[in-house]
Amino acid sequence: MRTIKFLLQKEFRQIFRNRAILMLILVMPVMQLIILPLAADYEIKNINLSVVDHDHSPYSRQLISKVTASGYFRLEGYHASLKAAYGFIEQDQADLVLEIPQGFERNLIREGEQPLFIAINAINGAKAGLGGAYLADIIRDYNQDIRVAQVEPTRFGTSPSIEVVTSNRFNPLLNYQFFMVPGILAILLTMVGGFLSALNIVKEKEVGTIEQINVTPIKKHHFILGKLIPFWILGNVVFTLGLLVSWIIYGIFPQGNILAMYGFVWVYLLAVLGFGLLISTYTDTQQQAMFIMFFFMMVFILMGGLFTSIDSMPGWAQVLSALNPVSYLVEVMRMIILKGSGWAAILPHLGAILGFAVVLNGWAIWNYRKIR
Repeated sequence: MRTIKFLLQKEFRQIFRNRAILMLILVMPVMQLIILPLAADYEIKNINLSVVDHDHSPYSRQLISKVTASGYFRLEGYHASLKAAYGFIEQDQADLVLEIPQGFERNLIREGEQPLFIAINAINGAKAGLGGAYLADIIRDYNQDIRVAQVEPTRFGTSPSIEVVTSNRFNPLLNYQFFMVPGILAILLTMVGGFLSALNIVKEKEVGTIEQINVTPIKKHHFILGKLIPFWILGNVVFTLGLLVSWIIYGIFPQGNILAMYGFVWVYLLAVLGFGLLISTYTDTQQQAMFIMFFFMMVFILMGGLFTSIDSMPGWAQVLSALNPVSYLVEVMRMIILKGSGWAAILPHLGAILGFAVVLNGWAIWNYRKIR
């Protein structure tokens, strides 16, 4: 313990001596947590719509007004022909084209049906799919309004109807920030812990102090613990600041057991710090460590369930996600903060992360080469 105490004093002095790095550790994650959830919006808005109205009837104008009043579409203009509207799509000035044929109102009243044509710019598949779905839903709602207006009111209802009542659990207002903020906090915690620990031992190699440490009687596991504990403490500070920002800025407060959340984060930090230290034992320069850590971070983020559901991934990707520690933290954060889960619900995830921590730190201790 006395040896570890001296090592911790050395590490903390190095950390607090460099005020710029300390500010980056504490200020940068807070600023990112404030900005990123405001930009990472799953809701598609401001969809540019071009209209080709060959009918120019009250019904067609009513349909266009209903579409633009929804708040999802922005009317780019009217066109005399479908070819002119296609030109707007080719110039990326329009995302959708709605063509209303001649005789739209007459056919609706006399024949009870009238097909419409919708052309969608599908370069951005997500925007195209959601935009087309929004427009189709608005047209169906408009069609239902017309049917109700044309049916004569009767004393008794002649056709049965099914009423569906929905209840949104855990996120009643469907606020995307409630879904994104816990995941972004998990990613920031991983980046801070992973990058700092990955650069730590490598910095000793570049400066040359690693050789002085190697000839001392310090044991390998003492050295690794001395490198791990300071950043474990800083990681908890960053996590606490992130929770405060989530509560103050977005009004998100954990619904579940806070102690369970911190307990999971404590074990998770051991795993991600061990991974960073493992990388630092294999690299000789900070540049090498940065590139390797960046590669793994991209994989962790994109396959961690933050933006894309793991259940929607191919089978092989789901297997790889089981080896991704970030996926466990993202899921646990959402379980505790939104669903109100406790120890019993997170125990399987905690066991997996504990396995990561033991393997990665054991590997880092074994791989650290020290002169005896």
